Amino acid sequence: MARTHARAFAGQSRGWSAQEIADLFQSPLVFAVGDARAFALGRAIAGEAELLTLATDPDHRRLGLAHACLAAFEATAQSRGARTAFLEVAADNTAARALYGVSGYQEIACRTGYYAHADRAAVDALILQKSFA
Repeated sequence: MARTHARAFAGQSRGWSAQEIADLFQSPLVFAVGDARAFALGRAIAGEAELLTLATDPDHRRLGLAHACLAAFEATAQSRGARTAFLEVAADNTAARALYGVSGYQEIACRTGYYAHADRAAVDALILQKSFA
């Protein structure tokens, strides 16, 4: 997962390490869907789910894998009692924003300048929500 995450986010941000991913799985609330080509990590608690990350290896993009992982995340979240899902996406990540938009997610908030970059201006984080009801 760490390798896929690093490749997916190369040039955008730092990929998550194997230890960071392993640490997430210390919680029984965290789950993963997908495979080595694309995966989603999520967490569900108290009727809400959070998409922690969605990563697709660049060699496997444009095959519908991210859409399939997002759908699997939603199905797993609902099976764990979630009625609403939340996620955060960089405002300049047009591909991800398009995927989330066609999947029914709507912007509910913005964290101005949330993603800091050493070599370019900070980017806003958009908070998106989808109700499963």
